[in-house]
Amino acid sequence: MKETELKALISLLDDPDNEIFSQVEQHLVTCGPEVIPLLEESWEASFDVLSQTRIENIVHQIQFDQIKHELQLWKIRNSEDLLEGLLIVNRYQYPALDEDVVHFQIAELRRNAWYHLMYDMSPIEKVKLLNNTIFREFGLSGNTTNYHDPQNSFIHKVLESKKGNPITLSCIYTIVAQKLDIPIYGINLPKHFVVAYIDNEAENIPLFYINIFNKGQIMKQEDIFSFLRQLNLPPSDDYILPCPNLEIIKRVLRNLMTAYETQGNPEKKDEVAFLLQILEEN
Repeated sequence: MKETELKALISLLDDPDNEIFSQVEQHLVTCGPEVIPLLEESWEASFDVLSQTRIENIVHQIQFDQIKHELQLWKIRNSEDLLEGLLIVNRYQYPALDEDVVHFQIAELRRNAWYHLMYDMSPIEKVKLLNNTIFREFGLSGNTTNYHDPQNSFIHKVLESKKGNPITLSCIYTIVAQKLDIPIYGINLPKHFVVAYIDNEAENIPLFYINIFNKGQIMKQEDIFSFLRQLNLPPSDDYILPCPNLEIIKRVLRNLMTAYETQGNPEKKDEVAFLLQILEEN
């Protein structure tokens, strides 16, 4: 559709006839993200509250459709890229973010750790190096004062505020570690997400576990078993072995749903539930 035709459609957004508006809305949403700049331009030029509200809703619907599409593609083609999955979730709340900021920050954390990394370091020494780089020097920590803040689930806000929940902190930690070829992966432990250092000689078997929410505290397998006993759960492989990135992003979305519910925002909770449903479909 030509720009003149799009502008003509947008000019009808203040029409009080709901049937006309519904048709205009449908056409604009179908146009996709390329129409957003024109909608934003119209919003800035408008002094009509109804028109501005309708524009905001249309822009959000277009962006939400885009997120759904990106999440479906990520699930099918790119789920090995955990950072991309986190960025798609981030786009739900921050669609206009310059994501180079996130890539730069991750690269900087990797570089700062790499500078001190030595080939003959033991697994424990490598973890201590990561802990020093990520927690002591960069200052990342658990958000204990506002645990259910939705911002804890958005990677760029966690890197910006340096506070997050267990799973987002763990994601940042594992992404940096894996970029250094350090075999650290997420563990889908109920109630508390952790990570594990995997034995290179015994595929998929953890040497030990790491509590990222507690600044990289090292834990033994017995600590994990003890935690599961407290929850009256058996030591299933689902709780003690590395989980796929797909399960990690599902858990990020579940945490975000809980956060919005706690915040009293049912609309956003329902939208995130729809995103979760996309990942749970076979």
